[in-house]
Amino acid sequence: MASSTEGRVTHERFDHILKITIDNVAKKNAFSPEMMAELSDAFTLLDQDEGLWVGVLCAAGGNFTAGLDMPKFFGPNATRKPRPEGNIDPFGLANQCRKPIVTAVQGIVFTVGIEMMLAGDIVVAAEDSRFCQMEAKRGIAPLGGAHFRYTTRAGWGNAMYHLFLCDEFSASEAYRIGLVQEVVPVGQQIDRAMELAHIIARNAPLGIQVTKEAGRKFIEQGEQAAIAIVPQIRDRVLDTQDAAEGIKSFVERRAAVFQGR
Repeated sequence: MASSTEGRVTHERFDHILKITIDNVAKKNAFSPEMMAELSDAFTLLDQDEGLWVGVLCAAGGNFTAGLDMPKFFGPNATRKPRPEGNIDPFGLANQCRKPIVTAVQGIVFTVGIEMMLAGDIVVAAEDSRFCQMEAKRGIAPLGGAHFRYTTRAGWGNAMYHLFLCDEFSASEAYRIGLVQEVVPVGQQIDRAMELAHIIARNAPLGIQVTKEAGRKFIEQGEQAAIAIVPQIRDRVLDTQDAAEGIKSFVERRAAVFQGR
């Protein structure tokens, strides 16, 4: 575990799944620049390692994250450094991980914590989760994607309601407006996220990846752009070994065993 003075972000492989854990419990999992760099490295490993098919982002202790350790990012002794070229942006702004990411949250899920979970794909929240996008209360504004991801997930009215009020809201409200996909009893969020990851990993990884890519194309460029890449997606999946295995397993009435090829 991390010490009481230095947080870290660790990762562990489970077959085709990379479990990434935020661990700075003494500071409610607030992020230092070093932790942010470690998170970027973990997402980059997930993106680039073809043996990894799904990521799970979670946190140790009773809280997901209280946000940034602000003095370490913006104070006179800040240790923030540029992200290495090609590394994945944890907020999915400069670039995004190609693989699906399931995020498990609990307790405090403030500011960048919400933006990180929305940069992923599926969110499982413990019943005690508390969400707040409070930047405008501090004289600034959300800078990690909340300004548009709230809108795409929750719709304009719900997004502006919480972004303008800077209020704290519950897991049930986050579920109601679509920011999270499942709410589970406290302590079960990581196990459920891992369970979902294992289910996803039983599907053809290339098919999952191009599905995510096509969905992002629609969000970024609209319906016509999403339609235009259908032939490209078709070519990338139809001639694969996984496609042949999918058909063969159907004919043989058995579960498919995919290889990502």
